[in-house]
Amino acid sequence: MTHYAPNPPQQSAVKPSNGLGTAGFVLGIIGLVLSFIPLIGVVAWPLVILGIIFSAIGISKAVKGRATNKGLAIAGLVVSVVGLVVCILWTAVWNKAVDDINEEANREAVIVYEVTGDAPTADITYTTFGSEMTTNNETVTTLPWSKEVRTTGIVKDGQLIVTTGADGGSVTCKLTVDGEVVKTATASGTFAMATCDSI
Repeated sequence: MTHYAPNPPQQSAVKPSNGLGTAGFVLGIIGLVLSFIPLIGVVAWPLVILGIIFSAIGISKAVKGRATNKGLAIAGLVVSVVGLVVCILWTAVWNKAVDDINEEANREAVIVYEVTGDAPTADITYTTFGSEMTTNNETVTTLPWSKEVRTTGIVKDGQLIVTTGADGGSVTCKLTVDGEVVKTATASGTFAMATCDSI
């Protein structure tokens, strides 16, 4: 009688471990898209970093034969690296913008208020807008009149209002910011008003 040896148990095929490579690609794509959006792009940082890590692990698994999506993992690594580069560029742009704003805020501007004319009296109100807003009033009986003010801040503007008195006459206001004349105006008559501003 012939005896047959039992067949050896068949080993089940090892399922490819493609999860990390796929996750790296998905995270890289999402991170790359978000990296182009200002402010919201900060969310892209962790996504692209995780995309690089997961994609690199996925490539390693594919090289060792434990995964079958090497191409997808490589694509995930590429898009994640591109997303990271975009994030770094946005950070550089943002830092430059902040530095420029701080530099402008600390820069001193010179505002010159001037009034000329033949009015016997004039009421002068001049307001300076800077890190602080200041308003001053003067009544003058002799023209020309001028005042120089130095200010700092993001906004550096001025406003000059001149009103003639009961005796009429004419007045001309002139506003100069950092050596550049930004506005002149003339008014004549009783209680006539001339306004100059850089706002």
